[in-house]
Amino acid sequence: MLIDRKELDGLLGGAVRAWLDEALAEAAHAAAHPGANSGNPPWELRFASAGRHCGLEYADSVRALLLVEAHAGPPAVTRLYEQGTAAERRAVLLTLHRLDLGADALPLVEDALRTNDTRLVAAAVGPYGAAHLDAHGWRHAVLKCLFTEVPVEALDHLGDRARGDAELARMLGDFAAERTAAGREVPAGLRTVLALTAPAPVPAPTSTEEF
Repeated sequence: MLIDRKELDGLLGGAVRAWLDEALAEAAHAAAHPGANSGNPPWELRFASAGRHCGLEYADSVRALLLVEAHAGPPAVTRLYEQGTAAERRAVLLTLHRLDLGADALPLVEDALRTNDTRLVAAAVGPYGAAHLDAHGWRHAVLKCLFTEVPVEALDHLGDRARGDAELARMLGDFAAERTAAGREVPAGLRTVLALTAPAPVPAPTSTEEF
C-alpha cells in the first residue's frame, strides 16, 4: 500500500527526509521545465535509487511521489518501466492511475500480465488496469491471477467488471475443469469470481394502486 508524504515524514529519519525533499524538488523542477534535461533527468535517477536511500519498505511510496510530482507522462513511465528492476516496475504500475496518461500506459500493464512475477501481476490489475483493460484483456487478467495464485482481491473493481459476464463464467468453468482433470486443486478465488459473474438481480416491479 502506498503511503502519503505526511505519513512518510513521520517514518523517515532526518537525513532521508532531506534526500526526499531534494528528490521531490528535482521532480517539481522537471514538471515546470519539460524538455530541459536531455537523457535521464535527475529525478529519474532518484527514482532508481529510492530503495537504497529510503529503504525497501518505503521505496514504492517514494517512487510514486516522484512520478506524481514530476507529472510523468507516457515517455517517462515507459522508460522507467522498461529500464527498471522488478521493484521499480511495480512502483510504476502502482502509480499509473494517479497520472494523466489516458490509455497510453496500457502496454505496460499488458507486459506485466505476460510475466509470472506475482508482484507485477498484482500491481497490473489495480485501478489503472481495471479502468483501461478491455473485456478480453481483463478476463485473461483474472485467469492470470488465478494461475499465479495472486489473490483475486487484488483485482480492482472486481465485482463491477465480473457481474453478468457470461464469457468470464465460461472461461472460469473451463479453467476449473482443466485443473480438476489434471488432479490439481481449484483456487478458492475462482469460486469467488464465479459467484460474482451472476447477473444483477432485476428489481421487482412496484405495484401501483388506482384510487
